[in-house]
Amino acid sequence: MPEPRRAEAPAAPAMDRPGGAPAPFPDAYSPPEVARRVRDVGVAKARRDAASTFVLAVLAGAFISLGALLFTVVITGSALGFGPTRLVGGAAFSLGLILVIVAGAELFTGNNLLAMAWASRLIPFRSVLRNWAIVYLGNLVGSLATVALVHVGGVDEFGGGAVGLTVQAIARHKLALGVPQMLALAILCNGLVCLAVWISMAARSVTDKVLAIVFPIAAFVAIGFEHSVANMFLLPWAALTQGLDGALIAGATLNIAVVTLGNILGGSVLVAGVYWLAYLRPAPTAGERRRGRGRGEGLCRPADRESAPSRDA
Repeated sequence: MPEPRRAEAPAAPAMDRPGGAPAPFPDAYSPPEVARRVRDVGVAKARRDAASTFVLAVLAGAFISLGALLFTVVITGSALGFGPTRLVGGAAFSLGLILVIVAGAELFTGNNLLAMAWASRLIPFRSVLRNWAIVYLGNLVGSLATVALVHVGGVDEFGGGAVGLTVQAIARHKLALGVPQMLALAILCNGLVCLAVWISMAARSVTDKVLAIVFPIAAFVAIGFEHSVANMFLLPWAALTQGLDGALIAGATLNIAVVTLGNILGGSVLVAGVYWLAYLRPAPTAGERRRGRGRGEGLCRPADRESAPSRDA
């Protein structure tokens, strides 16, 4: 009796790449495509009207505050140990950026990626500053509004007052940091936050976006990096739980100012700047190409680099 034929697997879809080279992740945008998407989104963000930008920024401030609130509650009373507790708390904090990306909102730290559109000369620098100013103010309003609701709701009293003690401990740690340390931790923080946004731009589904966001965000929280918008929520909330104190308010203001500067450097330089150089910088002129061939450097256009088969994972 002849053996029944097995159904053949459907042929893999053709990849839209020169020479038929398969893409490493056929369901995701390639890094050069992500760079162009981030650049174009930056142009759209810079051109959005002020009222819409502000409303979406208020939402982002509230979303990040909810993530920080969940982080605080999750780590309260944990007996897992320092590292595991921070990792679980970091995964909980990811709620904030997931809401920003999937639900739609304007977050100051993520919008540092507008530097790519500016470097590509598609928007003037004043448009970048305008967006950052509106979004930063909106994030602050959303964060403080969430602080008010959380305080009126008495969330700090949950767990027999343990949640309030946790946020006070978080604030003491942040205010004890020196300025160089704050700056360094803030630079590293927004490097990871913008990478989370960058990776989510490679995704084609909500599930992909969520998975792309969780790991970088959990990492920055677990390690203890400094995020300006999260601090807009945590520090005022801590101040309310222990009574408004002049020294605490001054320390919180200094922290947020320094961390904001570090976040700008981390997002605009370490992520937007580096990827602009890699994928979007202008093609060399004819004279530069001739000089390159003369030196045997083999200069190529950015478009050539983008069309070449990618080996990026």
